Amino acid sequence: MTYVVTESCIRCKYTDCVDVCPVDCFREGPNFLVIDPDECIDCTLCVAECPVEAIYAEDDVPDDQQQFKALNAELAKAWKPIIERKPAPPDADEWKTVKVKLSLLER
Repeated sequence: MTYVVTESCIRCKYTDCVDVCPVDCFREGPNFLVIDPDECIDCTLCVAECPVEAIYAEDDVPDDQQQFKALNAELAKAWKPIIERKPAPPDADEWKTVKVKLSLLER
């Protein structure tokens, strides 16, 4: 099983999760992070670190977020690894309570 980053991360892109990942499985896009399912070792460390609760075990992804399983796999192949924490975007706190953000995802 792998972990999946879901919609809550879009436009927030806090990178607390990156700091605790022992295998560097996170990939970074312009305004979103994904987990490479081929690299994730199911350690669970990232889940507790995400301030917007955007990371789920593959089997626990909410029904309305299922498309993020395929999206993580797709974008992980295109985006570069992120291996250390970076500052969040300046407006991240304004976006953390917005629920519907998929249309804002930048590839």
